[in-house]
Amino acid sequence: MSLQLAEINKNGLSMASRERPRPNGQPVHDSLYLPSEVRILIVDDEPTVSSLIREVLARPGFVIEVVNHADEVEARLASQPYHLIILDYVVPGLDPENVFEWLRREQSNASVIVVTGYPSMESVVSSLRARAYDYLTKPFDLSQLKAVVSNCLQAKGLLRLSEEALRETLGNTIRERRKGLGLTLAQMAERTNVSLGYLSQIELGKNSASIETLYRICLGLGIRMSDLFQAIRS
Repeated sequence: MSLQLAEINKNGLSMASRERPRPNGQPVHDSLYLPSEVRILIVDDEPTVSSLIREVLARPGFVIEVVNHADEVEARLASQPYHLIILDYVVPGLDPENVFEWLRREQSNASVIVVTGYPSMESVVSSLRARAYDYLTKPFDLSQLKAVVSNCLQAKGLLRLSEEALRETLGNTIRERRKGLGLTLAQMAERTNVSLGYLSQIELGKNSASIETLYRICLGLGIRMSDLFQAIRS
């Protein structure tokens, strides 16, 4: 059930050193910010594993709690709402189906990431029925866990691109689409009836585009606006 310590040591560095302040919000981390506090619960009978996971995920705005004892799990789940629960599927003294029932009853709005050192078809099916967000087998790369957590919180709207990062990502996406079509910036300006300077500023991420301008750009690229924003998400 343990994570390989070599992988933990390689990937489990604190994220705090990569953060930078953002006005009017939580600090930015990897171009993402938290509009509000996020509560996470880790359920794992191995204190070393749960502590390392908590250290890897730690960042301002995250309130991360850990429960290691089977007889404390039900009460903890009933104590307060959580946004995300990282659940070890095999905890001695607990029936996974009972835990999933507690989750349905007490934490209906929480997303659940199941981890296990003993993968089986039964546990996969059980997790799917419980609508778990993801299922990870131990040992796993902790960078993979961070990515899954990030994707989960973004899907819930709890972790978002900063305005600066959104402009940059949008600009990069438009530029790559334009180049993929073999269009110069001048040709794109002619297609969209948007000034060359404005298009350049948008592609550089230095200026925000209005909805009307984005609509014109999408027409010029031959894509739908939904395709453009889907590309940003991926």
